[in-house]
Amino acid sequence: MYWQEESDNDQFVVPDNVLDLSFRIECKALPVDHAWALSKEIQRILPWFAEERLCGLHLIYGADSGNGWERPQGSDDTLYLSRRTRLQLRLPQARIDDAQALNGKTLHIQGMPLTIGSAKAHPLGITTTLYSRYVATDASNDEDQFLEQSLADLHRLRLRFKKILAGKEARFQGPDGPQSSRSLMVAGLSYEDAVTLQQHGVGPLRHRGFGLFVPHKTV
Repeated sequence: MYWQEESDNDQFVVPDNVLDLSFRIECKALPVDHAWALSKEIQRILPWFAEERLCGLHLIYGADSGNGWERPQGSDDTLYLSRRTRLQLRLPQARIDDAQALNGKTLHIQGMPLTIGSAKAHPLGITTTLYSRYVATDASNDEDQFLEQSLADLHRLRLRFKKILAGKEARFQGPDGPQSSRSLMVAGLSYEDAVTLQQHGVGPLRHRGFGLFVPHKTV
C-alpha cells in the first residue's frame, strides 16, 4: 500500500474527448471469463477498436449479490444477467458515431448470444477515488511487484494521488494463454488527474477489459 497525507481538491469540468458509451443488451447469461470472446466479437464489427489507443472495453460484471444470490467466481461459471445490464465501451469522442455500428448486431460469446440495442454516451466520473477490477500483470509478480509497476505507470501519466491499494487476483484465458490481473484502487486524486486516469488507464489490453478505471464511492 502507498500512502500520503490529504490535500484540497479543486472543482473541475469533465472534458468530452473521451466518453463511456453504454448499450442496451438482450442477453440472459455469459461466461464469467468472457473477456477475449467479447473483445473478439466487438472487433469483428468494429475492426478499428483494438488499434485506437483510448478505446477500452468494460467487462460485464453483474451484481455481487442480492436476495441470497452470490456472483459466481470461477472462470468456467455462468454469469446470469438482469435487464438493467449494459455493455459499455470507453471511446474517444471521434469514435462514438462509428461505434453505433454495433446497434442491432448479435454477438456470440462462447455459444451464448448477446444482442446489442441503442446506446447512450456518458461523461467520465468526477471523483477523487477510482477503481479498476482488472489490471493486467505478469503471473510471476507478487503484490509488491504489482504495486511497483502500477506506481511507475501512474507516475508516467504525471498523476498526483495519495493512496493506492492492490486487491483481488483474477485469471483470464486469451489467445496466447492465461492472463493474470489484480484489482487496483487509487485514492486522493485531483478531479483533473482522475479524468486523466480514466482516459488512459493503466497497463495493456484495454480492448480486452483490463486497466480501465471507474468511480469508487468508498475507500
